[in-house]
Amino acid sequence: MRKMTLRSVKEADVAGKRVLVRVDFNVDVVNGKVVDDFRIRAALPTLELLHKGEAKKIVLLSHLGRPQGRDPQFDLVPVEKHLRELTTVPFELHENLRFDVREEKNDPEFARQLAELGDLYVNDAFADSHREHTSIVGLAALLPSYAGLNLESEVEHLLQALSPSHPALAIIGGAKFETKEPLLQKLLSTYNKVLLGGVLGNDLLKARGLPVGTSLVAGVIAPTSLAGNERLLSPVDLIVVGEGKGGRTSQTGDVRASEKIVDIGPQTAEAWSKEIAGAQFVLWNGPMGVYEAGHTSGTDALATAITNSACRAVIGGGDTIAAIMKHTFDPEKVFLSTGGGAMLQFLIDGTLPGIEILKK
Repeated sequence: MRKMTLRSVKEADVAGKRVLVRVDFNVDVVNGKVVDDFRIRAALPTLELLHKGEAKKIVLLSHLGRPQGRDPQFDLVPVEKHLRELTTVPFELHENLRFDVREEKNDPEFARQLAELGDLYVNDAFADSHREHTSIVGLAALLPSYAGLNLESEVEHLLQALSPSHPALAIIGGAKFETKEPLLQKLLSTYNKVLLGGVLGNDLLKARGLPVGTSLVAGVIAPTSLAGNERLLSPVDLIVVGEGKGGRTSQTGDVRASEKIVDIGPQTAEAWSKEIAGAQFVLWNGPMGVYEAGHTSGTDALATAITNSACRAVIGGGDTIAAIMKHTFDPEKVFLSTGGGAMLQFLIDGTLPGIEILKK
């Protein structure tokens, strides 16, 4: 298995020090309340470790959403309140980093201002580590910097995904060929089979000359080198909806011009569940259908198959995580990544900007 050695927060002398911790608290907040605290909970072990190590002060840095200036809608107050309900560790939560336009520009002056708030820096925001932002790379260059426990765990498990046990199965959904071609090429060089659902599955069907009706597809046709690969599996049946009508199950060649694909069909879900049952390792990122609109059956079927299987799995992406969280599973076998885009970028590059700066 591949290895990567990072400066770990476990090795840091934090006693009496002010510690800046970059966390990813970019979570869903509805009516002033956090509705999904998966990423918040992921930061708790690092906070507890720092408190046990007698850190003088723990200052948390995060962004929330994409505010245009100081927009109260993106204030971190609800996140702070929720975190205080989860832990007794004392902390300060800095205002939303993206209230300052310099955050996304990796601005040296903003980095210096943030660095004045602490004596050392810990990055525990894997989900943001693919971005060359001030709080991810600029700040890390100015202070003694370390990887948090969550970030370390992410790297460890994703390195396993780069060298999986065989037979290995990758399931990718909800993305487009135009941006994911390098990932698919990489996966096909490592995994026995790659299953495509969501928009990505639509793209593959179209590239193979099959009708997709009014379904969302990429602006770029999948290249023949990918579309013709027999180890790249597309759905054999689909759930489709017509304008103003309920859904129906369609074979892949029978999608009507007025219909839109919203999920994989039951035959596909059953066949792919059997693929999961026979795999030693499963990598999954992205739902199989329009999950947020209630078309969840295909995604949920695969989640059930994974939690019932003896395979090891690494899973990322918000809707995919939500599907798995409906089940009881062994965290020693099934790892849930906090990263969506960061996870996919790591799988392509084998590292991320925010990780590179923490290497020994």
